[in-house]
Amino acid sequence: MNSIKTNSAAMTALQSLQMTNKELLMTQQRISTGFRVGSAEDNAAYWSIATTMRSDSKSLSTVRDALGLGSATVDVAYTSIESAIDVASEIKAKLVAAREPGINRGAIQSELTELQSQLANIAGSSSFSGQNWLSVDSASANYNATASVVSSFSRKADGTIEIGTISVNVTNTKLYDASASAVGILDGLRDSTGAIAASGFSVASLSIGALSDSAGDLSTLESYIMGVDKAITEMTGAATSLGSVKQRIGLQQEFVKMLLDSIDRGISTLVDADMNEESTKLQALQVQQQLGVQALSIANSSSQNILALFQQ
Repeated sequence: MNSIKTNSAAMTALQSLQMTNKELLMTQQRISTGFRVGSAEDNAAYWSIATTMRSDSKSLSTVRDALGLGSATVDVAYTSIESAIDVASEIKAKLVAAREPGINRGAIQSELTELQSQLANIAGSSSFSGQNWLSVDSASANYNATASVVSSFSRKADGTIEIGTISVNVTNTKLYDASASAVGILDGLRDSTGAIAASGFSVASLSIGALSDSAGDLSTLESYIMGVDKAITEMTGAATSLGSVKQRIGLQQEFVKMLLDSIDRGISTLVDADMNEESTKLQALQVQQQLGVQALSIANSSSQNILALFQQ
């Protein structure tokens, strides 16, 4: 039935055109933003998951920066201990030379004094980002015997998060300690066997200028040699520990990088638009839009046909 009150064909064509325009607008938005799920109204579940993953990704990026900072701090301490080992080896060599009877130990002591000053300079300057693991003050309120590097960020199934750290025992790496109740490897007092003791000599302050060729002084000199050798062994152990920590940090950096890439791929799978699919859909919808406009025009022209029936 044709009616001048209600044009059913035009209404149907209009509804179809409106639906096509709506889909076309959505496709154009996906193409312009690159997102299939750009807001919660597009897909609440996927948007929620992607938002949480993006937040975790930012936290992991911070972890990666923290690992880089920690790696640099460990590297500074490791390099400084290596330099300290070289200087301590020179001190040991000088002490062995001083063991020779009749040698001018006063002249050797002047060299030892310079080497001892160099050890102090190495420890004092091995600071990075406000942290110094070789020259410390354990009596300070800010002192912590365990230095930590943020190494991981993870989210459990129940939504709680965990922050992982890599720890470094500063007690084993410190060469000097300004506290009156604690000592480091170089300023600690050592007994005749070279072990840390309550009294004796320290590598940082030992002096041979007044020693003679007497049996007692030669025995003292030999204890100095054993003490320096023991200190070198302890510093070697500290350097080994730092090297292991540095290697672990490097491995963790690689893991965090791969984890970030995996998260980015996961987010992409959830919310990114397939541009090939959207491009094909855009062309189809544009054709549908044109046909819809023509269909609406034809439907609207039916009223003109009715008018022709009343013409004479």
